[in-house]
Parts: sequence; structure tokens; C-alpha cells
Amino acid sequence: MVLSWNQSVKQPSWLPTQHPNQLSSPEQLTTERAWVEVHETALRHNVAEIKQLLSPNTQLMAVVKADAYGHGAVQVAKTVLAAGGDGLAVATLQEGMELREAGITAPILILGAINSPTAVAAMTQWQLEPTLCCPEQAQLFGETLRELGTSLGVHLKLDTGMSRLGIAWTNATQFLRQVQCYPELAIKSVYSHLATADEEDTTVLHQQQQRFESAIAQLQSVGFTPPCLHLANSAATLRGKQFHYDRVRVGLALYGLTPSPNLAPFASLQPVLQVKARITQIKEVPAGAGVSYGHQFITDKPSRIAVVGIGYADGVPRNLSNHLQVLLNGKRVPQVGAITMDQLMLDVTAYPDIQSGEVVTLIGSENQDAITADDWAWQLGTISWEILCSFKHRLPRIVVP
Repeated sequence: MVLSWNQSVKQPSWLPTQHPNQLSSPEQLTTERAWVEVHETALRHNVAEIKQLLSPNTQLMAVVKADAYGHGAVQVAKTVLAAGGDGLAVATLQEGMELREAGITAPILILGAINSPTAVAAMTQWQLEPTLCCPEQAQLFGETLRELGTSLGVHLKLDTGMSRLGIAWTNATQFLRQVQCYPELAIKSVYSHLATADEEDTTVLHQQQQRFESAIAQLQSVGFTPPCLHLANSAATLRGKQFHYDRVRVGLALYGLTPSPNLAPFASLQPVLQVKARITQIKEVPAGAGVSYGHQFITDKPSRIAVVGIGYADGVPRNLSNHLQVLLNGKRVPQVGAITMDQLMLDVTAYPDIQSGEVVTLIGSENQDAITADDWAWQLGTISWEILCSFKHRLPRIVVP
């Protein structure tokens, strides 16, 4: 979050008073150490790219769970909705409440399971739309809403092969009847989630889609036509309109990354997030000097070591130690030694002009070069989703228009 400066706040007694015009504003202090930049132009571009893939009547639901994959849920939600998004999806009740408290009135789907009367009451108060995954949830919501004397729009989740949340697709009709026992439950959509849409082998993808359509046919055979159907995540959205139905749920692609390299040609996406930090000290060390904990790196010649104010407590994985590269003045510079909780070190021996205070780009672009969350994920044997979600909130989010 970018801080704002209220001039009416009384100046604390411990601040110097002799030179008030030299005091730093919170905006300046935000970039004193390390920060995350969220580029709205890139986000709007990605929304436009995704909408070009959709039919005119297909809605774009932005997945902004996990604080919009570390980008800042409130700001991302407002930007996406202004750019043409139709609704939002989050994982938890608290995430939905945060968006409502920020004044966002668009439909918000809760993807996770809700299992207490208190949570049901809160969803009604905040006008959030729950996912129903099983008969027990239908009963909980129906009976609680009846006691409250109100109704709520709900979404039915079918398990077509993810083996996670949802009723088995073969039991779709039975589940429908259980939900319809409670007139307080207004069915707004039926949906499922894909397990392998990002993989080159589409066997499971097509099997899940066939199961989804079979379940919908079952529902229609008993006289129920779902008002809205949705199946596609980012990967299936990029693959083609045959997976889009009435709505697509897009997360990673909004943030400028594709779920797998084979999907990159389907849209020209721009990474939204950049991670930057400042050099806090430069020191000269002799040959044979150990750097950082455990002396995992030892200099082989007299060297210049730059200390950077960011570490694993901020979300830079310690397992990248001695493998990480950063961009500094458009050049790739190696990180050396163990990455520590609050700091990491660079070998800037080859760059004698680099000074303390200069900005280092850990994820982002400079000149014609770029380092992405995909690069980190590949080195670590993980996925870009995890990288994006790892940046902690002691890194201020700065919105770049």
C-alpha cells in the first residue's frame, strides 16, 4: 500500500524541527529500501488482450484471491472492472469483505467452502456469492438463511476430475434437488475447475469438459437450465472459445504470465508486477573472503560487494542463493552468498561506477532485458503462481499508472 501524507498530523517530538523542508514524505520512504511496483497500463493491456479472445456475451471474472496474487486486490479489482471486467472471484470470506469495504459493488464469487452459520450471515450482510460443494453446505445455507429471513445467490460446484471441492459430476441432478429444497438459495451458476488445462496433452482436459457437459445435460433433462456456466481458467481461456461458455475465470493471465510456455502464442501479455530494491552499502573485500552465512561463496580475487536491502523475509527465496541474477543499470549482475532474511549481496566487481542507493530490479525489465517470475519458478522447480504470492507486505505496493 502506498502511504499518504496528512499534513494536519501533529509532528512527533522526536522528529528534527530545524529543517522541516528536508523531512522525507512517506512516499519517499516507501522506496527507501525495497518495494513492489504494480503497473496499471500492463494490467489494462492484459484485460484487453483477454477480452479479444472472448465472444461478446462471455463475461470476464477476474480472480483476485491471495491479494490478487500479491499485486494488491483492491487496486487490481478497481482497475480490471474499469477496464471491462464483469465480476471478481476470491478464495475466502475475508477477501470478499475487504473488497466490499473498499467500495467495490461488482459481483464477488467466493471460491472456497463456507461451513458456519456465522459466515453465512456475513456473506448475506456483505452480499457475497458462495460456492456450494456438497449437500451439507446446501442445508447449512438454506436453514441459516431461513432463520435470517433472507435469500442469497449461490453457485454450484461440480467435481469433474480435480478431486478437490465440488459434488461428483455424476450426482449433479441429485445435488440440484437438494439445493432446490431451500427457496432461499437462488442458483446463479453451475461451474467446475480444470486440472490440466495448461498441459500439452489435452486428454484429461477434454474428459473433464465432456463430464461437465454430461452433467449439464442431466440438469436440463429434469427441467433446469443453469443461468450461467463456467469452466475455463486462464489456460482454458487462452486455448479457445470452446471452453468459455458464459464466463471465464482468469487469474494468472491477468497478471501477465501464461500458465505454460505452449500457451504464450495465444495472447500478448505484459507482466504487471516488478520487484525492486536499493543498494544500501558497497564494500571492498580481498580475495579469499567469505560472503554471508556459511561462506557459500568465497571471492577468488579482490571484489566489490553490494549489499541490497531485500531478503527471504520479503519473498526472495533462499534457495536462489548463488543462482539469482538481477538487473542493474540494464546489466545482469550475479547475487552471491546466502540470501539472508533482510538482505542479499551482489558481486559488482565488474562495475566500478555502481554506487550505494542505486535501484536493483529483481523481477521486471530494464532496457531490452527482463527477469520474470517464470524465471525464478524454473530455477526453483515450482510455478509462477507461488512466486507472485510470496512477496510479503512489508514490501510496499506502488501503483504505476
